[in-house]
Amino acid sequence: MTIIKNNEKVLLTLFCSKKYYIYFSKKLTDMSTTLQPQKSKVSKLAENIIGSEIIKLAGEVNEKIKQGEKIYNMTIGDFNPKEFPIPTELKQYIVDAYFDDQTNYPAADGMLELRNAVSNLLKERGNLDYKNDEILIAGGARPVIYSIFKALVDANDTVIFAVPSWNNNHYSYLNFAKSVVIEATPEQNFMPTASDIKPHIQEATLVALCSPQNPTGTIFSKEGLEEICDMILAENIRRGPDAKPVYLMYDQIYWALTFGENKHYNPVVLRPEMKAYTVFVDGISKSLAATGVRVGWSMGPKPIIDKMKAILTHVGAWAPKAEQMATAKYLSNLSMYDTFIEEQKTKVITRLDGFYKGFQNLKNEGFKVDAIPPQAAIYLTIKFDLHGMKTSDGTVLATTKDITKFILDEAKLAVVPFYAFGASDNSPWYRMSVGTCKVTDVADVISNLRNALSKLK
Repeated sequence: MTIIKNNEKVLLTLFCSKKYYIYFSKKLTDMSTTLQPQKSKVSKLAENIIGSEIIKLAGEVNEKIKQGEKIYNMTIGDFNPKEFPIPTELKQYIVDAYFDDQTNYPAADGMLELRNAVSNLLKERGNLDYKNDEILIAGGARPVIYSIFKALVDANDTVIFAVPSWNNNHYSYLNFAKSVVIEATPEQNFMPTASDIKPHIQEATLVALCSPQNPTGTIFSKEGLEEICDMILAENIRRGPDAKPVYLMYDQIYWALTFGENKHYNPVVLRPEMKAYTVFVDGISKSLAATGVRVGWSMGPKPIIDKMKAILTHVGAWAPKAEQMATAKYLSNLSMYDTFIEEQKTKVITRLDGFYKGFQNLKNEGFKVDAIPPQAAIYLTIKFDLHGMKTSDGTVLATTKDITKFILDEAKLAVVPFYAFGASDNSPWYRMSVGTCKVTDVADVISNLRNALSKLK
């Protein structure tokens, strides 16, 4: 008998009787079954990653809608294109670009035409001076944030961020970073302060900030942001030129959408020395209601931008070329851009103000609700202080999840609890996103809430 092993196959040649042939064939089959590799498992990173709580909640809402329920879904930070269409001109420019066959690979750092247009937009409307080689175009804000983390943060480096905030916990996890999480307070409009950050600054590699803030719709005051900048500058002086500095990721994707007397501030204008340590997150997703167009950008020190570019070449997270060329053409006419932004702001603040006044009316009627005056973005921070209250059938609303379900079932309103953004599990605060609602929805929602809250005791 000769057994020849070749890779995972075993060839059996038997020069013996039929009885022994059957015997050895059975043994060989048993051995083959025993040696089969066990079912493979995913990586530890994939095994332990947490899915989006917002998407999970949205799935539950969509299931109710499929069952025929009338739900006011204000969970996703998106726009209803029928209520908030992208600029008509931008839409036409995108179509024109496709008919012009702009369908091959874009430049790795973005089309030059768009980087020039972004550079001009930042200078004329943001008082920021970034050359086209200090700007990186990507497919929205997500790949920008991913590449910032990858370019700046090593495994076990410390990232400081406040909660509630959008996805900093997930990006830290994906980068094997240590997270220092600061729970911001309503007294500070849920914006972190320098005193919150200072105890941890000496160990930090990255401070992640967002203003206007998702999920709160609030902004940094001039003084508050200046204090944080001064702290970062002082820390980098302490470390010296040879040490790895602490960097600031500044997400200003909503900066065009500020209302009334509220003003957007950025660290580089307030403290020009911060330019060496600041990497921005920006784009058209929110300002132009273009979440699905997928054109975002970052600007920062050229050596960092170059590394981010190199990282994204291996991910392929480019904005489509046609959309880039169309956006470049649209942004080249800033008067047209300004007109659209003003119209957009009017539509958003009409909804935000309507809901804010509605919540204040409910509060004045004695219901345990509240809201923070809207400052920016498309979000209203609202409060359902209902822990411990009982429904008409005697069910106790013991947890925030209980309250969320009650509001969904009884008021037909879907909003996102702040624990989905990293806040404590029993925080009574929520994000209401108004980009998907009609103006006429405001009165209906407040009426539904009044009826639902009246059932509690």
